Amino acid sequence: MGKYQQDAAEMLRLVGGKENIAAVSHCMTRMRFVLNDPAKADVQAIEALKSVKGSFTQAGQFQVIIGNTVADFYNDFTAVSGIEGVSKDEAKSAAKQNQNPLQRLMTALAEIFAPLIPAIITGGLILGFRNVIDSLYIFENGTATLVQLSQFWAGVDHFLWLIGEAVFHMLPVGICWSITKKMGTNQMLGIVLGLTLCSGQLLNAYAVAGAETVPVWDFGFAQVKMIGYQAQVIPAMLAGFTLVYLEKFFRKITPAVISMIVVPFCSLLLAVMAAHFVLGPIGWSIGSAISSFVYAGITGSLRAVFGAVFGTFYAPLVITGLHHMSNAIDTQLCADFGGTMLWPMIALSNIAQGSAVLGMIYLQRKNAAAQEVNIPACISCYLGVTEPAMFGVNLKYNFPFISAMIGSGVAGIFSVVTSTTANSIGVGGLPGILSIQPQYMVTFAIAMLIAIVIPFVLTTVIGKRKNIA
Repeated sequence: MGKYQQDAAEMLRLVGGKENIAAVSHCMTRMRFVLNDPAKADVQAIEALKSVKGSFTQAGQFQVIIGNTVADFYNDFTAVSGIEGVSKDEAKSAAKQNQNPLQRLMTALAEIFAPLIPAIITGGLILGFRNVIDSLYIFENGTATLVQLSQFWAGVDHFLWLIGEAVFHMLPVGICWSITKKMGTNQMLGIVLGLTLCSGQLLNAYAVAGAETVPVWDFGFAQVKMIGYQAQVIPAMLAGFTLVYLEKFFRKITPAVISMIVVPFCSLLLAVMAAHFVLGPIGWSIGSAISSFVYAGITGSLRAVFGAVFGTFYAPLVITGLHHMSNAIDTQLCADFGGTMLWPMIALSNIAQGSAVLGMIYLQRKNAAAQEVNIPACISCYLGVTEPAMFGVNLKYNFPFISAMIGSGVAGIFSVVTSTTANSIGVGGLPGILSIQPQYMVTFAIAMLIAIVIPFVLTTVIGKRKNIA
């Protein structure tokens, strides 16, 4: 008999029985259910189970927070229910039955960027380290950098750009690959398409603004500019989806005996032509317009208002899943302006949610059962994983969530007013300071202090008045 067999059997009953489960899987800390009728789940009774730390519904999935022992719980649940689990990707696919069109769009965007985030974080950390050694004049009375003084560090700086360039300049390769992977088409064609968007034969996207002349493909009756789309998000996405649907179209109409030749040739050729002749320029314009609009909000006369609104309401966006759009915007800001002021506010929002849980840890310091949820949730939130904190603690009591929103809003104002900029997307918690550009690390540290103190104080004050213990 497994450790969680009794709770697993009870959970099976409370989610509406075996017939109400379309799919079940698990991640690092949560059971993920796709329910045929979500209304049949008795959420209050499920959260009352001893092994359950909280629950929430997101992206069409009913997710129950178990903790680090979720794998054991999952094994007992599948044994008790007789249901064969599925992979997370299969569960996400099944969950689409419970999503509206906007949720499906946000889910697709999230699934495209999810495999890219580790590389982008790595690239951001590398850029941050390079800025420290080649841009901070802290030696010889503020007249020299470490790179200028040491050939070793000059070599390190030069070498690390190999990775930085691969991550950011070649980003379209990753995007096109991820789209083809998600959509179930040929991933190698996606990689080739991405490479054609950032080929060395093309004028580098970063050099377009200052170029006196732009090379062209001359077809006699028409000329097409040979412009690269290094670090560009929307052109790569448009090209990737075009390739996917072209491949599906040609696979459908082409006889099997010649499909191996016709499908990849026609799909790739037409996708590359569309990308450079039409979609690239359109995507560039759209991406630039979006990033310019956001940048104007962050740097304009109303930037304090922008920081307050974004900082305050980012956490509620996480609940809806709309926050996934920020990944594309952050990446575009980095491409257009050499950094992003949006991502620091996201990291601060995560820190604020963790700090509200820290307040609950203090309030419930004598409640051993509550601390089993509070302490792991706080730690994971400070390291960038917010769901256990938000859904397992803060939304359960409500006032910690609001306290975190207020703290995040104030920190967001300070971050924007001081122009705090990150090299790229980073770890969304306390380690996020490693992705901040060196000249803004002090201001980000102050913003972090704001995001820690205000939610903690508000949560403890309100909690004492409510006699939370």
